[in-house]
Amino acid sequence: MGVKDNIFEALRKELPGVKRNVLLKYHTTFKIGGPANYFFIAKERELLLKGIRLAKQYKLPVFVMGGGSNLLVSDKGFSGLVIKIQFTKWDLAQDDIIVSEAGVMMKDLVSASVKQGLAGLEWAGGLPGTLGGAIRGNAGAFGGEIKDSVVEVLALDNKLTLKKLSNKQCKFSYRSSIFKEKNWMVLFAKLQGKKGDKKNLAAIASSHINYRKEKHPLEYPNAGSVFKNVDVKKLSPKVQMLFLDKVKKDPFPIVPSAWLIIGAGLTGKKIGRAQISQKHSNYIVNLGGATAKEVLALIDFAKKTIKKKYGVVLEQEIQYLNNN
Repeated sequence: MGVKDNIFEALRKELPGVKRNVLLKYHTTFKIGGPANYFFIAKERELLLKGIRLAKQYKLPVFVMGGGSNLLVSDKGFSGLVIKIQFTKWDLAQDDIIVSEAGVMMKDLVSASVKQGLAGLEWAGGLPGTLGGAIRGNAGAFGGEIKDSVVEVLALDNKLTLKKLSNKQCKFSYRSSIFKEKNWMVLFAKLQGKKGDKKNLAAIASSHINYRKEKHPLEYPNAGSVFKNVDVKKLSPKVQMLFLDKVKKDPFPIVPSAWLIIGAGLTGKKIGRAQISQKHSNYIVNLGGATAKEVLALIDFAKKTIKKKYGVVLEQEIQYLNNN
């Protein structure tokens, strides 16, 4: 047997269900990405820890993913072990607190909190991905952010030490957190809800779901917003005037990147089978068979065009996985 075969056999003894050469495009919402040498779905925290320790033991690069909704994977895939978090237990504790593992899908938490008449997560109606991913990137929409609900987070640092962090210690910022900055893994969180009217909360969540269906190109595989929205303060006075009627609070005054892309005439721009969406210009869609190389070329083209036209450096929101 070769080295890879020996490693696979060793992994299989410790991680029941581990697989070889799994195409990651089947585990991302973009439907793009080559194979992971080894792929494992961790349904318990202990198995996640075991998988990471084994990867270190065999000197394998390791990548931990959630729902794959904000991820672009290289066409060459990932040379190492990919662990997909799928521990999904949650419960309602006392004092209107939701306790949840990181692998719970946001749509399920929103639905559960609405049914319980708990306000705080209804802004996330239709939000893709897991709770862990939402906390990592401080997800937000319709004026709400996940940081507004977080009480406490249990995470794993790069030395595999468990850390319990308060909301303040999470260092939440615009679409970021300590977990994203330091590449720590969110395992578990406590979220604070507050009593609300079930019908009203359900109506708000439903309206956001319907808005996404109407305004976002959900008919095509995508990874959500490609670029962060732009802080008004980072725009020159001239550019501020151009987009004065487009400013919105999210949660501070911003100009949506989509308007800059529209203004630069990039809507509908294609490279191969990747396209800047005609429905929402801050989305790149996979028209069928798009490659990561094509998406990256489109991202680069958009960045350079916006920089030249408006003097603005767009900040990429989606994560790119590549270690080949």
